[in-house]
Amino acid sequence: MTKKEFAKILFEKGVFSSKAEAERKLDSVLVTIEETLQAGEEINFIGWGKFEVVERPERIGRNPKTGEEIKIEAKKTVKFKAGKSLVDKMN
Repeated sequence: MTKKEFAKILFEKGVFSSKAEAERKLDSVLVTIEETLQAGEEINFIGWGKFEVVERPERIGRNPKTGEEIKIEAKKTVKFKAGKSLVDKMN
């Protein structure tokens, strides 16, 4: 599902008065999530899930074509862990 499709569903459910409003508000929420994670804070929606920034260490990888070892730089990435109620709904 794309962001536009998700915004359309929110509009169809009556959450917003127009598709354009749904897209603007969804963009606002996503930007706020990005800014919070960039500030090094985690976001926890109790029962639904948690977003956090984790540091991946430098490591040695392998080029699948040549088999040559390559150095993969350390980097930060976002990790999501589903909460209990979300997991229960999936099973």
